[in-house]
Amino acid sequence: MQKIRKAVIPAAGWGTRFLPITKSVPKEMLPVVDRPVIHYVVEEAVQAGIEEIVIVTARHKRAIEDYFDRFFELEQRLLRAGKSEECAQVRRISEMAHLVYVRQPEPLGNGHAVLCARPVIGDEPFLVLWGDDFIHADPLRARQLMEVHEEYGGSVLSVMRFGPQGIARAAMVTVRPVRDNIYRILSLIEKPRPDQIVSNLAAVSGWLLTPGIFPVLETLAPGRGGEIWLPEAVNVLAQQEPVYGCEIRNGVYYDAGNPLAYLKANLDFALARPDMREELLAYLRELLATFDTGGEVC
Repeated sequence: MQKIRKAVIPAAGWGTRFLPITKSVPKEMLPVVDRPVIHYVVEEAVQAGIEEIVIVTARHKRAIEDYFDRFFELEQRLLRAGKSEECAQVRRISEMAHLVYVRQPEPLGNGHAVLCARPVIGDEPFLVLWGDDFIHADPLRARQLMEVHEEYGGSVLSVMRFGPQGIARAAMVTVRPVRDNIYRILSLIEKPRPDQIVSNLAAVSGWLLTPGIFPVLETLAPGRGGEIWLPEAVNVLAQQEPVYGCEIRNGVYYDAGNPLAYLKANLDFALARPDMREELLAYLRELLATFDTGGEVC
């Protein structure tokens, strides 16, 4: 089985759910505590053994490239101030991975964004990890997908269970069980209507795709909004070759492109940090007490 060496991170979208901040700040650069969302995504790929990451951007996303680039002047300023630990932390960001940037020339959908990466990916399987959401899991979500691919071949989608409201915002999948948490994908429906919901499983966040997806994307007719949608392409691919779903074990899904879910992600990650946990818990208890007594929050 061919080793998974490359990943694609589509990061060219407009982030309209987070306006007005995304008018000038890419949604992928919104911080979860003190790191942008895309940092966690790249970090997961690297920890899973990915050697090359293709980030598909647009001309309004220069901040992503700047973040992962070397910032010599800042490093020197930190060193002169005796802040060697902070300097090392900043430098490590530019050394995280071998990154390749590809521009999506116009907003033609997430499927088109993946197609833009084809010259770099070539004829090998690869990961697709979104730049504004991620799954925090142990073992790593990316490794779980790779293990399924190593055993069965084919493409592998991250799937998780949601209630009706969550399913309506995601790509619902219908499946046939294979074993334990592994399924054969029969179909995907992006953002299903209430009368279409027949499953509580949705394909979310990262997917592992075979190069067979590229010919499908090249010939797929534009769908909703005149855009090429990756779930629709995977739907076609599933009729041509096996596509599996891996229900992620020990995982929490964070959709940082959604304002409320983004706030929850910040709380979870801050509470996991020893330097913040106690003070934040004390504040939250105080806040809850204020609500309980009918007082003003601020």
